[in-house]
Amino acid sequence: MTRLTQAQVDERLDSLAKWTQSGDSIQRTYVLKDFSQAMTFVNAVAQEAERVQHHPDILVRWNKVSLTLSTHDAGGITEKDLAFAVAADKLGASHKAK
Repeated sequence: MTRLTQAQVDERLDSLAKWTQSGDSIQRTYVLKDFSQAMTFVNAVAQEAERVQHHPDILVRWNKVSLTLSTHDAGGITEKDLAFAVAADKLGASHKAK
């Protein structure tokens, strides 16, 4: 997996609402109804991460779940991170995350 150029990252982030770049990572915070719903969402993200063998950093703060993605082997953001962001957004939508 090769690291994307800044122009490629910028272009892809334009189509990923609420995802932002922070250094060599992309991140987004999802807001759910309550802690229980947040944990249900986290479990769905974990299952997807295992399925594709790409694991985000996950931070839970009551009803907020922040995901941070970076491909450490490539030293930055790759297509794998952006593909996982799309999958996470689909999971978020199915869990009624904002």
